[in-house]
Amino acid sequence: MWFVSGCKQSSFALPWRTLLAYLVALNLLCPGSAKLRVVALNFPVTATVGQDVVLHCHLSPCKDARSLDIRWIQHRSSGLVHHYQNGEDLEQMEEYKGRTELLRDGLSDGNLYLHITAVSSSDSGSYMCTVQDDGGYVEAMVNLQVSDPFSHIVHPWKVALAVVLTLLFASFVIIVFLHRKQAAQTKNLKIKDAVLEELPVILVKKIEEFEKENSQLKKQVAELVEQIEEFEKENSQLKKQVAELVEQIEEFEKENSQLKEHYMKMVLSAADLKKQVAELGESFLQY
Repeated sequence: MWFVSGCKQSSFALPWRTLLAYLVALNLLCPGSAKLRVVALNFPVTATVGQDVVLHCHLSPCKDARSLDIRWIQHRSSGLVHHYQNGEDLEQMEEYKGRTELLRDGLSDGNLYLHITAVSSSDSGSYMCTVQDDGGYVEAMVNLQVSDPFSHIVHPWKVALAVVLTLLFASFVIIVFLHRKQAAQTKNLKIKDAVLEELPVILVKKIEEFEKENSQLKKQVAELVEQIEEFEKENSQLKKQVAELVEQIEEFEKENSQLKEHYMKMVLSAADLKKQVAELGESFLQY
């Protein structure tokens, strides 16, 4: 069921379920106001792929729009979907050429209806209806939702294409991985070859350093041997001196023993002498 809408009755209509909201929008208008406005539906326009749709906007207060600059603009790209000026259709986006029409029957009543044929999923989105006259620039936004009832159907060729693309992508990933792995192995081999080439030089240097250290060690050993020989020589001399000292001590002890013996003899002789003196003294006293 369809109902007519707009400033005045026109030959294009809206679905019955949109009537209530549209009437509410009309009741909010101020017909007596001198300020021009663009009024649009506050709910989205729905359609399925391949259908024709009409995007509704109108002027408030109602005014003849045939001499105005009217533009329908796709919001996401800011591209011109349809451009009308002074009775002529001007430039527009390439993808909308031959598919849009500004309905002229309602222009005199202020209806700015845009007819779009054969809508597609890419047509979904917001559209701005803009009007410019001597009084200034006004606009309103209309949302279009396009559904594809066959989007859930999976075609065999799409499945095959997805499988092929998946296999190609997996093959590409494997090839890249193998290539990087081979490049890393090649790099490692080059590093190893460089190390092997430098290894003889390093070994020669190490051998030279070892021989140098060995020569120094031999020199230190020779010096140590000389020091040991000198120590043994000094030790031999010390032993000889010790032996001589022992001999001297033995001779001293021998002489000391003889001296003690001689002393004892002297002590005995002194005692005999005292005895003889005492006897002489007694003999003298007797006489």
